[in-house]
Amino acid sequence: MANQSIDGLTKAEAEKLASELRPKLTAWGAAYYTSDAPEVEDSVYDREYAKLVAIETKYPDLVTADSPTQNVGGTALTEFSKVTHEIPMLSLGDVFSRDELAEFDARVREAVGEPVPYNCELKIDGLAISLRYVAGELVQGSTRGNGVIGEDITQNLKTIPSIPQKLSRPLTIDVRGECYMPKASFIELNERRDAEGKPVFANPRNAAAGSLRQLDPRVTASRKLSTFMYNVADYTPLTTRTQSGLLTELAELGFTTNPTNRVATTMAEVYDYVDDYTGQRDALSYGIDGIVIKANSLPLQHEMGATVKVPRWAIAYKFPPEEAQTKVLDIEWTVGRTGVVTPTAIMNPVQLAGTTVARASLHNPDYLTEKDIRIGDTVMLHKAGDIIPEISNYVKALRDDSTQPYVIPTHCPSCGAELVHLDDEVALRCINPRCPAQLAEQVNHFASRNAMNIDGLGPRIIAQLFDKQLVADVSDLYKLQLDQLMTLDKFGEKSATNLLSAIDNSRQNSSERLLFGLGIRHVGAKAARVIAEHFGSMAAIVTASSEEIANIDAVGPTIADSVATYMAMPESTQLIAELQAQGVNMTFTAASAADAPEDGFFNGKRVVLTGKLRTMSRPQATAWLESQGATVTGSVSAKTDLVVAGSDAGSKLSKAESLSIEVWDETRFAQEMTAESADGGNTDEKN
Repeated sequence: MANQSIDGLTKAEAEKLASELRPKLTAWGAAYYTSDAPEVEDSVYDREYAKLVAIETKYPDLVTADSPTQNVGGTALTEFSKVTHEIPMLSLGDVFSRDELAEFDARVREAVGEPVPYNCELKIDGLAISLRYVAGELVQGSTRGNGVIGEDITQNLKTIPSIPQKLSRPLTIDVRGECYMPKASFIELNERRDAEGKPVFANPRNAAAGSLRQLDPRVTASRKLSTFMYNVADYTPLTTRTQSGLLTELAELGFTTNPTNRVATTMAEVYDYVDDYTGQRDALSYGIDGIVIKANSLPLQHEMGATVKVPRWAIAYKFPPEEAQTKVLDIEWTVGRTGVVTPTAIMNPVQLAGTTVARASLHNPDYLTEKDIRIGDTVMLHKAGDIIPEISNYVKALRDDSTQPYVIPTHCPSCGAELVHLDDEVALRCINPRCPAQLAEQVNHFASRNAMNIDGLGPRIIAQLFDKQLVADVSDLYKLQLDQLMTLDKFGEKSATNLLSAIDNSRQNSSERLLFGLGIRHVGAKAARVIAEHFGSMAAIVTASSEEIANIDAVGPTIADSVATYMAMPESTQLIAELQAQGVNMTFTAASAADAPEDGFFNGKRVVLTGKLRTMSRPQATAWLESQGATVTGSVSAKTDLVVAGSDAGSKLSKAESLSIEVWDETRFAQEMTAESADGGNTDEKN
């Protein structure tokens, strides 16, 4: 790594700079690798990291054990069991120019004594994973973690179609590669989350990481992830002895490998490959952030070995961030379902990373103020994760001296109500319950898949319903008539009839869908189900106190206060009464409870699952218990009837024993499942 950024510094100055860089880089790394919530762009992290590498290269005695340069990014999350990688999963060293690629090649030549063929591969922007197979059967999948200890995410990885459960040959082998989210899946996920009022992911890499770290594999399965496998911990079980051959053999075993690799015998051929895919990256269906160059000989890779953090036989060339210059014409504010008012920069259209960009989110008032973006500014634009347009900064030399700092609005752009900050949030909110923009977004949420699931009722149709004043809130959906719907653009009798049928079908939904569909702050689909099942009816929820709601396992005071506050508002009770008058079901009728055998052992029991289950996933066990009428909760209390403890059970098991709660091991639980199913219980292995 070149050390231009520290030229001219004395050793004392370099030591001081290093002491400032280490905690900053550590915090950024934790946000990126562990929390899946990056605080800075990759290029910013890479720039500061390169400074630290340059300092420690020039002054080796300044290297500290806790330096980010000495550790692979990421730590194992506490929610998952730990996995120890017998052969560490290393990260790659980064370079950013042809000169630095040439320096890498010179180091390899010096170590080997002759030119080395390289296998060039695309650097997939995802999350590193390891898959362990025993006699050809997938037995474990894990994240890289800190390189030595990762997280066991076997059940989540099993939901990904590109990962084979069984190999074409009975090998015992650890296969490594990248799990990623395709660009189309990323856009679809963010659109869905935005429509549901949830935070959007910053880039596909963090979306993939967050999806793999879900405690419910069904959520992972819904995220449409994929994989490219490209390495093994030990190549001796394979017949090939080259990196390029390894990719071919992995494909023969059943893995998905990236077919774009190319063997280069000269550095000129390496540079050609870099140039080719620098130009093609925007057209790919997945994100890449660079090119990986590896010595093609597997025995040579083994012979060259690695430093404490990176292999000596491979390097990653990182693409420079692509930027474009444009002008801000206006700043537009939009109102979301929960009343959050968000600024968006409207700009002269400009080509960036293969698309025409004319809008970029400014996130919130603090972000807008911090960046000091003004109407009329010339700004530098980039794409976060190569997808989401974002303003890097304004061009100071091109700012008109007559421009003034942008004034943050004080009133809602839709209804004119005064905007407020709640609970020390950075977001501005409109709290007018009759705000037209909020009402339209609320109807969109109410009709969404996880809420009332009204098929065919999307944002464009909802906008027309509001424009024609056919609806004012969600209850008006149930008053719509055929002739009214046929006045909508591109609506004939058939499409109008289909929509009316979908609306009518939604009346029969169990009450947890209605509770979630109301859009109460902090209440997600899972919390809505727990609350609805506990109280049994909307009438009971309306009159419940915050304390009564908070007493439900898995429902904390924040959710409880939000529900109680919402139900105390006259507008809310009036809306619920109107929905009831329109025939919308107000009781909990979920099939898992309604279809449970009345005389079954688990019916009415409160069960806690803890530890690692060997014969089934936790979601499978949960789904089966719920089908038997049990309530599965996340914490042990005096109200718990039974604890099922797998291996490595911890504090929940200890608490159950201290409260004298009955505890079963997995064998006893499996036996009882078999007995109940034989007596007519309902199992669903697909859950």
